[in-house]
Amino acid sequence: MLLRIALAATVFAAVLFGAPLAHANDLTTTDITFTRSDGTTTTGTIHAPAGATGRPGVVLVHGSGTARSPQYAQVAEALARQGIVALYYDKRTEDYTPAHRDFSLLADDALAGIAALRNRPEVNPAQVGLWGLSEGGWVAPLATSRSADVAFLITIGANSGAPAAQQTWANETRFAAAGVRGSMIDVLARNGIRQIVGAGQFAQADYDPLPVLARIEQPVLAIWGDKDRLTPPGDSLRGFQETFERAGKTNYTLRTLPNAQHGGFTTTDGFDKGEQLAPGYAQLMGNWVNGLPGSATGQVDKPAMQGHSVSPLVRLAWWESTAAQLALLAGTLLALAGYALTGLAETWRLPHALPARILVAAAGIGIVGTVVQLFFVASTRATSFGPLLFGRTLSWVALQLIAVCAAIALGFVIARRRRMLDGAGAGARTRWALVVCGGIGFTLWALYWGLLLP
Repeated sequence: MLLRIALAATVFAAVLFGAPLAHANDLTTTDITFTRSDGTTTTGTIHAPAGATGRPGVVLVHGSGTARSPQYAQVAEALARQGIVALYYDKRTEDYTPAHRDFSLLADDALAGIAALRNRPEVNPAQVGLWGLSEGGWVAPLATSRSADVAFLITIGANSGAPAAQQTWANETRFAAAGVRGSMIDVLARNGIRQIVGAGQFAQADYDPLPVLARIEQPVLAIWGDKDRLTPPGDSLRGFQETFERAGKTNYTLRTLPNAQHGGFTTTDGFDKGEQLAPGYAQLMGNWVNGLPGSATGQVDKPAMQGHSVSPLVRLAWWESTAAQLALLAGTLLALAGYALTGLAETWRLPHALPARILVAAAGIGIVGTVVQLFFVASTRATSFGPLLFGRTLSWVALQLIAVCAAIALGFVIARRRRMLDGAGAGARTRWALVVCGGIGFTLWALYWGLLLP
């Protein structure tokens, strides 16, 4: 009875005074609050071996998104089991959207985490480094390059290329894995991203990480899962290696994890995510950090195989700029709507108007359907698109058939001009011009978006 009372009192005191609670596995967690460079505060959680003092420390830098994913706690715990004190914190959500995010400000937040962890009694302030996942693979190197307080850098799933090119590669990869080919990949996966970038809706689209990597003097451990489907693992490893070699850097290690996905978790195909970290991942980080500086010896694994390499995005030409595309689409819709509305006036109606009606209906359905398809591709990470026909989803085949019908109908309207306009008044001639302009506009638009391409 006395033992239970003493235990309860100990737990109560720990909660009351903010002391860490020891787990049965000899790890502790401590919640902290620290101030960022702009004066705002954020909260974080420290995972540490029980009774740790003077241990190496690492601050975890988030990937994209704003949620506090459980995976960071899982990585932090795994690091603590390796004798490393790990801090993960709530990511900045202010002004963080797909269209805007500031890598520089996020890097300053990571350095604020470094300062907070270096002041903890559990760690050796001279041995505190950064760990960055995915987007953190751009942010953490930038922070490392700015401060000698960062003792080392670890990345997982980092890119050696620009975010927009990486996202295009990821779209192409999941399309190809689903068996999709042809215009769906060539146009939807690539032109869709190019248009988002051109419209200024892709934050940090052209960020170049290589000059930052070349400035880093601290030891670097960069890791990629060999089944990474979001970051090109082989191209990125080669990009890191080439950059370090050009800079004359020797204190780095580049590793490829077998059967691991983007974040270093187990996977069957790179698209799913297991519940556990890939075998050897935590031990690799632990041995490397605890063995510094001797563990950073320039070791480089064989790059992972990729289905295809990353291709840089070509800048939009003036005729395919977002403004030009919107103008073409708006003009097409206005012309088609003008034809439909002026048909309310009986004296304006065209004789033998069936091809024109087919053109208007097909073009309207084609535009709406393609826009929906584009938004779906941009907003989902789906890797299964249902049954395929000739390497195309059934919805895409339907849109292509509709576009072909519209193009054929346009041909009929133009070819039968004399028959349709014989004896017609000015109103009917205006309607004919409207439907032809709308049909030409739709044909140009459909060619750009692949509806009329194989």
